[in-house]
Amino acid sequence: MSVNEVEEVTGQVPAEDFQALEEKVYRTIELYKAAKEARAVSERDVKRLREQLEEREEENAAMRRELVQLRKERQDIRGRVEKMLGQMDDLAHEQAAS
Repeated sequence: MSVNEVEEVTGQVPAEDFQALEEKVYRTIELYKAAKEARAVSERDVKRLREQLEEREEENAAMRRELVQLRKERQDIRGRVEKMLGQMDDLAHEQAAS
């Protein structure tokens, strides 16, 4: 578009219309800035939440390992207690027989 054409179009557009258009452009810029900031905040939140999720998953895995270990220990102790109870039964039967 040449300078003459711009001047011609400018002369045809009333000042009020230009001001309204200018206001719309500024509002659009402000909306864009706000959307950009909201996106940045959202991205930070997503990053933080992903980090928290990863931490929770690590904690969960550690707790599962601990649970498996505790169950194994419980089984071992149960077996030892049953063995001792069996020996005590044997002793009680021996004493009863004598």
